Amino acid sequence: MEKRRAIPQGYMAVGEAAKKLGVTVRTLQYYDKKGLLSPSAESEGGRRLYTDKDLIALHQIISLKSLGFSLEDIKKRLIPLETPEDVANALTEQADSIRGKIGQLTASLAATEQLKEEVLQMKAVNFKKYADIIVNLQMKNSSYYLIKRFDDDTLDHIRNQFDKESGLDFMDRFNRLSDEIVQLQKESVPPESEKCQQVVKEYWGLVMEFTGGDMGMLPKLMEIGNIDTAANAWEERQKMINGYLEPALQAYFSKLGVNPFREVE
Repeated sequence: MEKRRAIPQGYMAVGEAAKKLGVTVRTLQYYDKKGLLSPSAESEGGRRLYTDKDLIALHQIISLKSLGFSLEDIKKRLIPLETPEDVANALTEQADSIRGKIGQLTASLAATEQLKEEVLQMKAVNFKKYADIIVNLQMKNSSYYLIKRFDDDTLDHIRNQFDKESGLDFMDRFNRLSDEIVQLQKESVPPESEKCQQVVKEYWGLVMEFTGGDMGMLPKLMEIGNIDTAANAWEERQKMINGYLEPALQAYFSKLGVNPFREVE
């Protein structure tokens, strides 16, 4: 009873705070040490004292940690909780992060299920291609669908050309440009416009980076990129991009006075 009376009204001891949100006392001590969550006060006897406001901050930390953020990242993302708007903003950010995580997990589950179906339908086992798809799923590379369209020679080229870090960097840049192209298409920007041509120039630079300058790979890339009937959302999106890119590339090469596709026919 004496210990209970030693805690001022509106405060709780570290053990009670830990119990309320299902963490250990050691975890709270560690967060304090890392500067993530310090107790609001200390008792006369030096006991850590927490408030309900601290519990909301702790909820932020636990939620972000469950989403895979490092403690260093969490420290940068924590939102002050001084006003109702601050609390609402913190919860909004957590909700957005959770929705993003759910989306990633849903996509990974769907991709895994789809891979399972394809494996069962294939007449030949190709463990090399399976392994590439699995690795890209683990890396959360949303463009892993491309792998299923590559033949063994192209996959060997990719393995020799890129490691994990450079491969992800390349796909990040590829996806960023693809997003820009989708936006240009939505805004009805003419393919021959200066704005579009600048994006096309970057896109063609990525093609050359991917091939390592080997123009003999262009027919194969054209075959891979040719999507008659989209089988999934990624292919549907890529089909739209291709439809916009074709006249944009023609305008780009016409301006340069070259036709790299004709040169390798």
